[in-house]
Amino acid sequence: MMTLPTTMAAVLLTGHGGPEKLEYRTDVPVPLPGADEVLIQVEAAGINNTDINTRIGWYSKAVSGDTNSTATQDATSADADDASWSGVPLTFPRIQGGDVYGRIVSVGENVDEGRLENRVIVRNLMRHYVDRRPYECWTYGSDCDGGFAQFAVAPSTEAYRIDSDLSPVELGAVSIAYSTAEGMLHRVRLGAEKVLITGASGGVGLAAVQLAKLRGAEVIAICSTTKADVVRAAGADQVIDRTENLLAALGPRSIDVAVDVVGGAGVSELLSLLRRGGRYAIAGAIGGPLSEIDLRTLYLNDLSLFGCTFQEDEVFENVVRYINSGQLHPVVSQTYPLSEIHRAQEDFISKKFPGKLVLVPPPVES
Repeated sequence: MMTLPTTMAAVLLTGHGGPEKLEYRTDVPVPLPGADEVLIQVEAAGINNTDINTRIGWYSKAVSGDTNSTATQDATSADADDASWSGVPLTFPRIQGGDVYGRIVSVGENVDEGRLENRVIVRNLMRHYVDRRPYECWTYGSDCDGGFAQFAVAPSTEAYRIDSDLSPVELGAVSIAYSTAEGMLHRVRLGAEKVLITGASGGVGLAAVQLAKLRGAEVIAICSTTKADVVRAAGADQVIDRTENLLAALGPRSIDVAVDVVGGAGVSELLSLLRRGGRYAIAGAIGGPLSEIDLRTLYLNDLSLFGCTFQEDEVFENVVRYINSGQLHPVVSQTYPLSEIHRAQEDFISKKFPGKLVLVPPPVES
């Protein structure tokens, strides 16, 4: 067991608001693992929409704008009382970061010391702290501290061993994007069908493209033309620019499944693309949380709509299995020192890079 320092570098979220609410510090106490927990030395931590959404309070019902426009405002209209995933107030300061890859360096009571030195990724939607009740979870980096730090604590059962040739940076891009995408495909029971994926050049979108191809699906991907080559390389059979009229390009009732992380005004069009009995899954709304749909399209075509947050155990287990067997290849466009989280989030909000952006903590002095 390594000799642990008493303090570490970490980014503290001090409240809802702009990037000034993120403070990089080097004097944060190193957490100690409690019963059933492990301490992870973090090697890489990906950035996700949920980091931005939580910081700006976008989950509050008082917010109606899309993620990017809300994030670039000087002030947020969020109500702090319901500005988290769980709908309860966050406690500050909070260490964000739900994507974590690292190595176990200490274990708490009831944890086998054989776990020491395990390379792990952490399940973001953790069931340990809610006694594994259905449709409940603790969100890593929101309901508890996460991985924007040199060290992070997690329940041992939520830290999954990795045996992969992928780099630490690539493994730091896995947890949220791939489990979110896998959760959506699992809920709609995607098979060898025609699936349309929105936001296909982002972390979740590219993960969904790869995972849909593993299921034998025909993938139609929606993204900007400038990122089309990356999306094709991930396996998309057809790429359509996000500004095109999809009904004109594909025709009504032309797809089996829609996998949506954009939301906003485009939902109605996606529902019109679904064949009778088609399925629509959503796990994000960066294009805006409010949408107007024609209920006749829904019920006259026997459509099924799936809101996707909670994940059955097999979802993350599938992701780990795919990673360990070399079937998935995360796209990481940029890496940043943890101290440059402001620049990293600015680049993330601009959407100028496909795939994932990953933060790398400074090395731990021995």
